[in-house]
Amino acid sequence: MALVPFPNSPARQDEESPQPYAPERGDASSPFGDEEDPLDGRMTFLEHLDELRRRITHAVVALFVGFLAAFGFIERIVAFVYQRLIADVPGGKLIYTEPGEGFFLYIKIAAIAGLLIASPYVMFQVWLFIAPGLYAREKKLAVPFVVSSSALFISGAAFSHYILFPAAWRFFAGFTNEFIEFTPRIDPVFGLYMKLLLAMGLVFQMPVIMFVLARLGIVTAAFLLKNIKYAILLIFVVAAVVTPDGSMVVQTLMAAPMIVLYLLGILVAWLFGKSKKPDEDEGAA
Repeated sequence: MALVPFPNSPARQDEESPQPYAPERGDASSPFGDEEDPLDGRMTFLEHLDELRRRITHAVVALFVGFLAAFGFIERIVAFVYQRLIADVPGGKLIYTEPGEGFFLYIKIAAIAGLLIASPYVMFQVWLFIAPGLYAREKKLAVPFVVSSSALFISGAAFSHYILFPAAWRFFAGFTNEFIEFTPRIDPVFGLYMKLLLAMGLVFQMPVIMFVLARLGIVTAAFLLKNIKYAILLIFVVAAVVTPDGSMVVQTLMAAPMIVLYLLGILVAWLFGKSKKPDEDEGAA
């Protein structure tokens, strides 16, 4: 006689209970598995906005902490920047005509120094924002990304401080004669210094940006190399817009590192460009 299990019997429950999770191909090879599709854990538009808000908040807090840290050494920092500002000024002094100019100079210098201090943490927040779109093994590049992007930003600021700004400043100070005396105000002088410093700090991020675009599959090394003539033209246009004068020397000084960085970006895209998925490779085999 056949036995028919009752609806709520243990045998019936065992048959209907969900099967335990079975690892898919590649899960056993590493805790991250093979190169899974990052779109499997895709985020909604509102989730992206919330993530962006969170990262911006963390970055702003880090900038404020860097600002406070820089203010503890503000006299030394101001002396360091001021030596560069007055290097080509007759008499070695700058003037200010508004009551708050001298005070806000200290605030602006502390803000720039705070940005340099907090740049590794800010770059880490940028990485956390773009990391969900990367493969698991690509997320292990967090430390190289933060170190390289921070080092490039500081290198761009140093290039502006030691090379680009002095060249531009000598051009402006070169019109002094027996009829004209150059007595610049501190506000426009530091405005020029800050503009060039931030511009070169961002420009030096070009290899990092090209790395991210290459890993996301947006650009390839072949595409970048094919359009290099248009890139060089665009670089000189950007240099002409950013530089405050018509001096070809200053524009060339700004465009030259941008071209070198573009070539470096092509190499980075070739070395770290997005590869084929494992499924595609197996299908081709």
